[in-house]
Amino acid sequence: MGAGVGRIDAKFASLRQEGRAGLGVFITAGDPDAATSAALLKGLPGAGADMVEFGMPFTDPMADGPAIQEASQRALRGGMTLKGTLALVKEFRQGNQDMPIILMGYYNPIYSYGVDAFLTDALDAGADGLIVVDLPPEEDNELCVPALKRDMAFIRLATPTTDDKRLPKVLTNTSGFVYYVAVAGITGSASASNDMITGAVERLKRHTDLPVCVGFGIKTPEQAADVAKVADGAIVGTAVVNAIKGSLDGDGGATATTVSDTLGFVKTLAAGVRGARA
Repeated sequence: MGAGVGRIDAKFASLRQEGRAGLGVFITAGDPDAATSAALLKGLPGAGADMVEFGMPFTDPMADGPAIQEASQRALRGGMTLKGTLALVKEFRQGNQDMPIILMGYYNPIYSYGVDAFLTDALDAGADGLIVVDLPPEEDNELCVPALKRDMAFIRLATPTTDDKRLPKVLTNTSGFVYYVAVAGITGSASASNDMITGAVERLKRHTDLPVCVGFGIKTPEQAADVAKVADGAIVGTAVVNAIKGSLDGDGGATATTVSDTLGFVKTLAAGVRGARA
């Protein structure tokens, strides 16, 4: 199966056949070190993740709360780079051709790498899509349009403050799925009510045929299940990153239980998502 939009479309088609929503999991590449990150990535499909958002570590992740900022710092301290992130994706693809991997982060490292070189290397590694939180639709020619020309999905964020006048602009050139940020603010902040999420998903679906996934503020299997009843996917980031952090030693290094503890938590989230519509 080819990388890019095709692998994402195939995943959501498969989920529709199963009659359930998907579970997206965010981890930061290289957190807390490259080997542990590779083991986590390799183990996520078996733990029930349907899709991975792989964070590209950055020194100034302004849309992220303290947990993901700390994960970026741990990864950078461990020597993780954008080239290293793509190498982890490539290693994962040697054993798994099905699970979509979305690279999530900020434009500065991609700009420094060079857009064309980055897209070539990311597709070669087996990445399927991009979420670049600091590039608005007005800047589509920077990265979004070149990505779409290469069949790399470009996934846009819609938020509670994205009104009906702004929404068509946000959805222009969006592919793969729409990521609804359930709460205004940074990652790891408060959770939205079920009614608010239901209303937001219904509104988005009036504007697009793309799948709608919901993230930000989902911390428990119960919350993931509530989202999975109404959306096409539930995305959990901060809670998974906190599971990694909780397993580390006093110096922020991996321990013998880091991989098993984190994947064990992901299994509980997957059980919530998979049982949501039963």
